[in-house]
Amino acid sequence: MKMTKRKFLAFAGIALAASLACARAASAAQPFITVASTTSTEQSGLFRHLLPAFTKATGVQVHVVAVGTGQALDMGRRCDADVEFVHDKAAEEKFLGEGWGVKRYDVMYNDFVLIGPKSDPAHIKGASVDEALHRIERAKAPFVSRADKSGTYSAELRSWKHAGIDIAKAKGPWYKETGSGMGPALNTASAMDAYILADRGTWLSFKNRGDLAILVQGDPALFNQYGVMLVNPAKCPHVKKELGRKYVDWVISPAGQRTIASYKIDGQQLFFPNAKK
Repeated sequence: MKMTKRKFLAFAGIALAASLACARAASAAQPFITVASTTSTEQSGLFRHLLPAFTKATGVQVHVVAVGTGQALDMGRRCDADVEFVHDKAAEEKFLGEGWGVKRYDVMYNDFVLIGPKSDPAHIKGASVDEALHRIERAKAPFVSRADKSGTYSAELRSWKHAGIDIAKAKGPWYKETGSGMGPALNTASAMDAYILADRGTWLSFKNRGDLAILVQGDPALFNQYGVMLVNPAKCPHVKKELGRKYVDWVISPAGQRTIASYKIDGQQLFFPNAKK
C-alpha cells in the first residue's frame, strides 16, 4: 500500500511526539539533587566542567541554584537544597552549629583580587589590601560593592574592618552597592571605571573588562576557601541524603579533585583542590 506524503508526515509527527514523550519520561526518572552554590562557581564556568564528570560517574544529575553564599545557606535553612557548595567559612560553621549541616569539608581554594582602572586614580597598584582600601577611601575613588550576602561581600566587609575603616560610616556617593552577583557587579565596575573586589575565577572568565585590570593580588588576606556539606536530613526530611552524600564524596575524592584542578581558562588554573577527608 502506497503511503501519501500527508500520511507520511502525520505518521512521522506521531513518532516524533512519542519519542519526545519517552525522552521526557526518562529524564524525569533520572535521579537528581539540588546544590545551593555561589555565583562565582557558576559564572567562572567551573560547574559546566565539573558536573558532567560527576553525572557520568554516578548517573546523578545536579540542579545548581547559584546565589550569594548567604542566600545559598538560607536555602538550606528552608530545606530547599540537598547540598551546600559555598565560600564563607565563618557563615558555614555557623550553619553547622545551628544543626543545618551534617559535616563540612574543604573542597578547593582560589583567591580574591582587587581590580580597578588601569589609570589607577587612587594609586593602589602593588599595595597591601589594607593600604589599598585606605587610599581608595581617602581619594573617594569609585568602588563597586556586591552588597548581596555573598561570600565575596563578606570578604570585602572583613577587609574594610581589618583596614580599620568603618565602611558603614565612610561610604558615600563614591561607594556603589549593586546587590548583584559577581558578573553583573564586574559589569558595573567596568562601566564606571571603578575599583572592585572579585574572585579570580570569575575575573578570568569575564569578557567585558573595559579598562579594568588586577591591581592588588597575592596578599594572604585574599585567600578564598570553598567548602561543601550535606544539608541535615534530621532537620529537612526531604533531603536526598544518599544522592547528596554521593556528590559530597565524589567532589572530595581523587577523581573530583583532579577534575577541579583540570579546569583552566587560557592555560590558567582557576581553582586548587585541597580536600582532606
